[in-house]
Amino acid sequence: MQLSEIMKDGRTAFTFEIFPPKKDMPIDTIYKTLDGLRGLHPDFISVTYGAGGSAADTKTADIAQIIKEKYGLESAVHLTCLYNTREDIDLICEQLRERNIRNILALRGDFNPNSERKPASDFPHASDLIAYLKTKGDYHIMAACYPEGHQEAESLDADIANLKRKVDAGATHLLSQLFFDNDAFFRFLDKARAAGINVPIEAGIMPCTSKASIERMVTMCGASLPAKFTRMMAKYQNYPDALKEAGIAYAIDQIIDLVSRGVDGIHLYTMNSPYVAKRISDAVLPLINPGAAR
Repeated sequence: MQLSEIMKDGRTAFTFEIFPPKKDMPIDTIYKTLDGLRGLHPDFISVTYGAGGSAADTKTADIAQIIKEKYGLESAVHLTCLYNTREDIDLICEQLRERNIRNILALRGDFNPNSERKPASDFPHASDLIAYLKTKGDYHIMAACYPEGHQEAESLDADIANLKRKVDAGATHLLSQLFFDNDAFFRFLDKARAAGINVPIEAGIMPCTSKASIERMVTMCGASLPAKFTRMMAKYQNYPDALKEAGIAYAIDQIIDLVSRGVDGIHLYTMNSPYVAKRISDAVLPLINPGAAR
């Protein structure tokens, strides 16, 4: 099933993101994560792809196949183009066809100073990759969006103009970068709709359960921290267990507010933690389409 089928009835989607094991770890180490996520009934699970990844590394596609065939859940793969040539993308598309994977999150990817590969020039932007993928088969193509603007964009308006190019190129579903300020997300949403972007937009939520993870992600994506969030950090930063629980509670509060205000979907960055995902799912699933069987 393609992901476009999920939202046809207008309900709120609830989706997960996981990442593959490290290079020196066997792929079957992901089973523990998937065993814990299976019973939470996400609409799909997306699998990340390294910014400097190569077509020779099939872990992302292999895990997406496992999700479909072993766990009976819909899956999607992340695919970046910064380091991939046209020939690389052709090979990856063939790998996806062999595994019956039809859902792709098309990304430019980030510069990786530690990569042994040099950036390619075939696809300068995610919109270029999206347009090319549209010629390669009947894929459901998603793209990323940034509620507070991409760090490299001149402004939020400029970033939304770029987002419109992704949609015009063929993206039919958007997943947002993580954010901690719901008002910032809805300001972005209003601007996106005003710009003619009418595809479903899922809100990306990351439960920050440690001080290190918070600092790392804020540095990477530039998300602003509301006063409520910084007070939480200040109060519990020296108490790891309490901070973990507070981070879960903050994410639950975010999701409840988003769902009550009619968001298209929630995309939960699980960080491969079934415990955290279950705590959040147990709290919010009864509020997402109440009365509907999942």
